[in-house]
Amino acid sequence: MNFSILLIIVILILAVVSTLSLTGKNDDNYSTSTKQNTFRLTAIYIIVILLALVGLGWYITHI
Repeated sequence: MNFSILLIIVILILAVVSTLSLTGKNDDNYSTSTKQNTFRLTAIYIIVILLALVGLGWYITHI
């Protein structure tokens, strides 16, 4: 089970790093709304993290 949690954390960190590295690239159409896109991606990550923690907590308590 520790391996599964570690694997989830590693995947999450890689996803955040890769997303942030992509937002730094210049694209004329994208750079005009980078702030909004970054805010949306951050909100998505927060929601997914919270849902994952709730799911993990539910899984642990129902084993």
